Amino acid sequence: MIHVQKTVRADVQATAAYVVAPAQGMVKLDAMENPQGMPAHLLDQLAERLKTAELNRYPLPKAQALEDALRSRTKIPKAAQVLFGNGSDELIDLIIRACCMPGDVVLSPVPTFVMYSVYSQWSHARFVGVDLNPDFTLNMPALLKAIASNQPKVVFLAYPNNPTGVALRESEIVQVIEATPGLVVVDEAYEAFASQSFMARVLEFPNVLVLRTLSKLGLAGARLGYAVASAAWVEQIDKVRPPYNVNVLTRLAVEFALEHFECFEAQAADLRANRKTLTEALRAMPNPAGGMEVFDSHANFVLFRLPNAQQVFEALKNRGILVKYVGKAHPLLADCLRVTVSTTTENEQFLSALQASIDDVAQQAA
Repeated sequence: MIHVQKTVRADVQATAAYVVAPAQGMVKLDAMENPQGMPAHLLDQLAERLKTAELNRYPLPKAQALEDALRSRTKIPKAAQVLFGNGSDELIDLIIRACCMPGDVVLSPVPTFVMYSVYSQWSHARFVGVDLNPDFTLNMPALLKAIASNQPKVVFLAYPNNPTGVALRESEIVQVIEATPGLVVVDEAYEAFASQSFMARVLEFPNVLVLRTLSKLGLAGARLGYAVASAAWVEQIDKVRPPYNVNVLTRLAVEFALEHFECFEAQAADLRANRKTLTEALRAMPNPAGGMEVFDSHANFVLFRLPNAQQVFEALKNRGILVKYVGKAHPLLADCLRVTVSTTTENEQFLSALQASIDDVAQQAA
């Protein structure tokens, strides 16, 4: 053990590993996954496709067939370049490593996706978080001031934001882009559930990259993200990409899924409709301990605040419902829970368990 303590970086030793909550036997509503899965008849066809994988060979250096399939189904500008990653998480890491020397600044509004700060730490960059307003909108005066004083190499804007679900105004994104001396990453992980995208404008500015993932749409297990930017940005970031980072099984599976993209678009439409129903039900729910604040969401989850949120979270777990307690992540998230929008059946299970949990916690406090 003494060799480990002397050798491993002190900041690594002081950091806890990313923990995924055990979910066996639970209704899993904590990770923004598509609950519907690929239809059985498509799974059979996918199994046949995967038989063609040459597992004894490394993947081709450029996933051209995958890129062609992606472009046929998404509105990527023709002149823009595409870079694939093992999930968008890897691409966040690559962007920071390509742009930042130790001490350089990565900046983002907070609370937001935690991996922006985590990957900054591993690259010895300095992460600067700028607090959102209490309603989770951008505090533009504070954000622009922080950009001017810190001169960040990279700014991350989650659009919509996780864990709040709030969508930024496009005019605000443009203000940030124009004020930033470095790269602005518009992270559209939840684009399938939002009403807006910045993709069409990615080449309009010299310092913009749009980041997306297929995880939320229904392919979380495949682990594929992609970055879209000008050739100049992609060429540089590609230099720090590990060779063969997207395996042959993922390539084949995603190519197949893109051939049947209408299935996933229909599932996303169902989840958008279920999000509306779930939001309305939460707002109508009686709470004997006090009011519940439910935030409008443009993603596939809903954030809400209620008294005694951590106790309610534990009571939900005891009833077999797993959501995300985010109250410790940032002061603005105090007493907040985040629930993934799911099927009608699972949403009803959640709502019933939530009401029972709220009632139990209120009785215990009385």
